[in-house]
Amino acid sequence: MKIVKFALAVCAAVLSIAAHAAWPERPIRLVIPTPAGGSADVIGRTIGTELAARLGQAIVIDNKPGAAGNIGSAMVAKAPADGYTLLLHAVSLTVNPWLYKDPGYDVDKSFAPVAMLGVAPNILFVAPSVQASNLAQLVALAKTEKLAFASSGNGTTTHLGAEMFFREAGVDVMHVPYAPGTGLIAVAGGQVPIGSAAIPPVVQLAKARKVKPIAVTSTKRSGALPDVPTVAESGYPGFEATTWFALFAPAGTPEPILDRLNQEVERALGTESVKRVYEQQSIEAPVYSRAALGEFVKSETAKWGGIVKKLGIKAD
Repeated sequence: MKIVKFALAVCAAVLSIAAHAAWPERPIRLVIPTPAGGSADVIGRTIGTELAARLGQAIVIDNKPGAAGNIGSAMVAKAPADGYTLLLHAVSLTVNPWLYKDPGYDVDKSFAPVAMLGVAPNILFVAPSVQASNLAQLVALAKTEKLAFASSGNGTTTHLGAEMFFREAGVDVMHVPYAPGTGLIAVAGGQVPIGSAAIPPVVQLAKARKVKPIAVTSTKRSGALPDVPTVAESGYPGFEATTWFALFAPAGTPEPILDRLNQEVERALGTESVKRVYEQQSIEAPVYSRAALGEFVKSETAKWGGIVKKLGIKAD
């Protein structure tokens, strides 16, 4: 009987390995829990094109916005762990559990970190009509007028980073949350005087002079807008608030599939086509092992939890 059980176990293991080796045998759905046109969407479609070529299967982009990204994230958390449903999410994945009683997922238990896809600075910008061209002028204006800023959603780094800055600068600026990708349109149209967003979707509007860039929130200037100073060099040393994007799979996805995805993403990030898009969008592509990404996500969850509590941020 023991021999039979052992033989069955060996057969099962062999069949499992064979199945994983055959993956993927059909198109892969990449869920992006934000609207089309935003930073995550640009990254997803850029990397998705490369992955499709490397894996020999289509990468189907599925934008599932809503509830600050919780709807799409919860969908992937409940999806079969077979490598055919993936999640591309940003730093808000680690923020939302501090804002919502039940976001529909557990960062540590629901997902397997796969690969880091990119890191982009945020940028503070204003409507063309605002009488400020640098950070000092904007702070001075905020001390004399009641201003508001648009972000890409409550609890995002575009919200929390701006809140951190305005509090450090000693000014009270009202937060107006928008759906990702729409806040900058409101600023360009003059509905809101100040905007805070990840830099990729702002670049073209800034070059077309539909918004005025004021300062980037990374520790170094953006290659896409090299003349725009950082917040740190504008009188607030040490200030940093960036947006990262990473690929996740449902927890329990077979290790060989996760390893293959990590390797193919790393190769994709090294291609000229991806480098070209990333350079245009001012996105950096640090390489992380799966283990390193897992530790990074844990540290981000703890960091942003502390900031949410400190600022007293509540979900909408």
